[in-house]
Amino acid sequence: MIFSYEQLYQFTFSVFKAMGCSESHAATATKALLSADIRGIDSHGVARLTGYVRLWEARRINATPDIRIVHETPSTAVVDGDAGLGLVVAPFAMQVAIEKAKIAGTGWVSVKNSNHFGIAGYHAMMALDQDMIGMAMTNASALVAPTFSIERMLGTNPIAVAIPADKEPAFVADFATTTAANGKLEILQRKQEDTPDGWVQDKEGRVSKDANILKKQGALLPLGSDREHGSHKGYALGSIVDIFSAVLSGASYGPWAPPFPAYVAMPENMPGEGLGHFLGAMRVDAFRPAAEFKQHMDNWIGRFRQAKPAPGYEKVLIPGDPEREMEAIRKKEGIPLVESVVQELRQVGDRFSLHL
Repeated sequence: MIFSYEQLYQFTFSVFKAMGCSESHAATATKALLSADIRGIDSHGVARLTGYVRLWEARRINATPDIRIVHETPSTAVVDGDAGLGLVVAPFAMQVAIEKAKIAGTGWVSVKNSNHFGIAGYHAMMALDQDMIGMAMTNASALVAPTFSIERMLGTNPIAVAIPADKEPAFVADFATTTAANGKLEILQRKQEDTPDGWVQDKEGRVSKDANILKKQGALLPLGSDREHGSHKGYALGSIVDIFSAVLSGASYGPWAPPFPAYVAMPENMPGEGLGHFLGAMRVDAFRPAAEFKQHMDNWIGRFRQAKPAPGYEKVLIPGDPEREMEAIRKKEGIPLVESVVQELRQVGDRFSLHL
């Protein structure tokens, strides 16, 4: 089924309001969540709305948080999200990073006591309008087995970097540190399809293609899939995200990161508070004149676009191209949702007497 952005915005906003969010927090959360759908990242958009509602019903999300800075220096801060929606906490923290960068040249904010924050790219892109480079990362539910392990120790732990250009669109890299994000498994589950090779392993560490393997104590694999293909690098990247986001802030890390599904019990002996994020903003003119930098970014992007494609491919893409192209299409043609997601959203609507 196809829905307009406006339809999904109004429904999602109304759900967040019904949960008790303020007007401003509901608007912030809705924009962050729908940025995934409009950019074609269907795994992290309204398909997740039911999950946020369940976390709220389980009293693991605070709809009226007192988000605040609990420690800071001129260029750094720690933000306590007060168990709020990560969709609200992360934009708050990113704005803190931007304001610090305006003064100090760079701003870095680590966040504790938060929840799932949607796509990392949305938060990193907040810096672009200020002629700044934005970075965003977050730890997540432990679903990933480190290289050589059968135990789930890390989340998909995404990293996003947004870099402004002049006439060319911004460079926006947004990727999980696993071979595939958990949301991709959820999409395959709805379609009743298997995973490609190298995405998951079973509980004994054997290769699997079962999209439901996480429900059977299996695990996602780090970026690279196995040691021979560089999984140790994906494992290292995911670890860096976990440390920057959670060990640095005082959030729970590694296997103690709070699970997104509300029906999964919270880990015992958690060493911190909630999920953690790490956000940064760097003023381009802290390094070289912004106009000069952006002209060279145009040159960089233009030359990479001219790279000769390999057989079977039409062109070389710049990070952010597929999402930008999808955004143009979906703004015009609407946002498609699979039937199972529509049914879940309608159940949420019934919960709050709302109509999709």
